[in-house]
Formats: sequence, structure tokens, C-alpha cells
Amino acid sequence: MKLRFLGGTGTVTGSRYLLSGDKHRVLVDCGMYQGVKTLRKRNWAAFPVDPSTIDAVVLTHAHIDHSGYLPALVKNGFKGKVYCTQATHELCKVLLPDAGFLQEEDAKYAFRKKFSKHEKPEPLFTEKDAWEALKHFESLHYHEAFEPVKGFRVTFTPAGHILGSSCVHVHHQGSDRTVVFSGDVGRQNDIIMRPPEPLQKADVLVCESTYGDRAHGESDPEAVLAEIITKTAGRGGIVLLPAFAVGRAQMLLYVIHKIMGDGKIPKLPVFLNSPMAIKATEIFCKHHKEHKLNAAQCELMDEKTEFVRTVEESIELDAVRYPCVIISASGMASGGRVLHHLKTLLPNPRNSIVFAGFQAPGTRGDALVNGAESVKIHGEYWPVKAEIHNMDSLSAHGDYNEILAWLEQGSLRPEKVYVTHGEMVASDVMRKRIHEKFGWDAEVPELFEEVNLGSDENGVR
Repeated sequence: MKLRFLGGTGTVTGSRYLLSGDKHRVLVDCGMYQGVKTLRKRNWAAFPVDPSTIDAVVLTHAHIDHSGYLPALVKNGFKGKVYCTQATHELCKVLLPDAGFLQEEDAKYAFRKKFSKHEKPEPLFTEKDAWEALKHFESLHYHEAFEPVKGFRVTFTPAGHILGSSCVHVHHQGSDRTVVFSGDVGRQNDIIMRPPEPLQKADVLVCESTYGDRAHGESDPEAVLAEIITKTAGRGGIVLLPAFAVGRAQMLLYVIHKIMGDGKIPKLPVFLNSPMAIKATEIFCKHHKEHKLNAAQCELMDEKTEFVRTVEESIELDAVRYPCVIISASGMASGGRVLHHLKTLLPNPRNSIVFAGFQAPGTRGDALVNGAESVKIHGEYWPVKAEIHNMDSLSAHGDYNEILAWLEQGSLRPEKVYVTHGEMVASDVMRKRIHEKFGWDAEVPELFEEVNLGSDENGVR
């Protein structure tokens, strides 16, 4: 069995790992690249291997940097099945068509405003392409073993990152080797998600490293958020929270309504302006047994939020000038309705913009949290006068301490660890920490590197 790293190396986006046996190929994750232009351009390059030669895809979770390239893969010749957990399947039914729709809308907007260098901007894939890709999906339960292709036995275990997120365990019968892909690893004490299930066996481990070089800190996120909202409302401003539609939006809704119910912030209107996040919230409530919130808490969160569904309602919300809280996608301010809010709110020092998760280099979110004096949106530069906050304590990723604690909880003794899905420094620091703590042979692979996972007298080669 061979493993080739087709993405997710040197960056936190574009996760794609190709497993090859004698006769079959299985792709673990099929993510889009996000962030700096050089990374985004990879989405438009020919896929590193012919999609028609891939027999199956297995997803760790629904986030676009792990699933978002699937419509393009199908469009370019993939004909196999896509396997994932049930919640991941339901979320992909929301995320993938929405991603296609937004790309179509962005292409139309760029054409109308003439800010694209292309005479007629085209989307990478369309909403129709996304629905076509979803016809290939097949969902399974956690711990339910299945064979995506003959000779490969796969199971999912909970990863605690978002609803439906999983670690993917692949056993190759021909080499009698097991490789485990961590996917994105959740927190040990997340506000709404349960901790990741400990791993018990892996000959080879592919481990994420988003926060491989930093810790989240010990500040109380409820107290910090309460202070920001109270101060902003006191000066007549609006609090905007760019949030990932899946995971962070639901967590923020819960926290805001909780601190409002506890009297820690004034009673303000709370708007969720993202059709995708609204649908994801409904799915989150449906699967309440998979996270910490009970049905009653989910229902309360649903009842007290004003959902903004239509374009007309979004335009009306953009004209609001009274204190309120707006949650809108995307989480890195890379697209979607949040951009229109930013254009309105950034120039006013009374407002606050609060980021609640990792900001990939090259994104507007990254520029804003690092002190940019202006940001480019829809072809124009907008001054940054609003207060900018970055609460990485609200991240859905475990930091290096939490990942090390998680790895220690099971009975792992891998012969090899490949550290991926992190910026170069973060991955290398994580590699060192894993080796120093456990003595495991850890390495940071390069893009397109291929390794042989078969065993010989020296183990993995």
C-alpha cells in the first residue's frame, strides 16, 4: 500500500490523501484550497491524478477544505462512491450546493463590476455540479466497518471537531497495515462538542497540526465575548462575527444566548445571516445526541435567533444601525454575505468584528486580525476603523497540548507519523513535540510525496 500526499501539506487547506493498493485507489478527503492566491490557483490546476482512476473517496468531515473539491472531481471523471458519516452527508447536502451557488454568484458579480481579469469569469463548479456529486454519497454509522473497494476495510471514529467529523481508519488486507487519518481533531473541553475518541491502533498515523505551534490560552471565552458585546452596544455599535457555517455558527449562537440569559450582556437582536448556517443549525439540532446540547437547549437557541434567509432580508439587515449581533459566513471572510456587512461596518469605529477560529494566511480574516489598515472587497479597498478581535479560544481545533493529550489517551504505538494540515512552522513544531513526548518517528511530508506503507524488516518504508 502506498500513500501520496496530494494536498494538506504546508498549509491548513486542500486536504487530499491518496491510498493505492495493487488494483485500487482510495482518496481520503477531497478539499478545496483556500487562503493566498498561490494556493487558490491549485483548485484550477488539473487534479494530480486522473479522477477516473480513483475508485472511492472517504471523507473525514464536511468542511470545504476537506470536501469542497468533490463536485469538480466528479465533473472531471470520478465515478466511484463517496463514503462518510451520516451527519457529514447531511451537511455536505448544504455546503456543496451552496459553495457552487456562491461561486456562480461571485462570477456574475465580478462580470458585472468588471473587477476580474477574465473577460467572462467562470466558477470552478456550479450548484448543479454539486448536486451531481451528491448522488455518489453513501453514509455510515461510527464504528461500522465497510469496504469502499476490495481489500480496504474502513471505519469511522468520532473526532470531536464538528458534527459528523471522524478519524478514518483504513486497514489494507494485502499488506496487513492500518493507517489512521486524524482529520481535524476537536478540543478536549469544547463548549458544545464531545472530545475526540482515543485511538487504539495504527501502524501509520496522519495527524493534523493546525495549532501545532501554539496553545489557545486560558481566557474564558464567555467573559471575553460578553465584554466585547457590552462595550460595543454601549457605544451604539454592531458586533459582527464571521463564522464557519458548520460548527462555529452554532457554538456562537449557544454562547451568546447563554450569556444574554445570564444577564451578562444586554438583550439585543441576534441575527444569523447565512442560509447555509441556518440549515446547518437545523441539522445540528436534529443530531443533538452527537454533541453536548440537549433538545431543549437547541430549541431555545432556534427560537431566540432571527434567521435571515433571503437576499432582500440580507440587504435590509445591512442597513441596520442599532446595536445588535450579526453572525454571518464565511469564517475567514473569504466570501458570502459577510463581505457586504464588512463593507458597511469596517469604516465605523463604534463597531466590532470578532473572529472565532483559525485564519488561514492570505484570507481577509488573516489580514484583519494582523492589523490591516484596509482590506480589498469586491475590487475596492475599505478602511478598517472598527475594533478587530480574534478569539482563537473559540476554535474547533485542538491545540498542540490537546492533541498530545488525545494521542496519549489510547494505546497507540505507530511506526510512523506524518504531520499534515498545518502551516510549515506549525507542522514542524508538532513533529518535534510528538517525537519528544512519545519517541515516535514523525515526519512532515512534502506536496505530492509518495511513501510505501508496506512492511519490511525496518517497518514502514
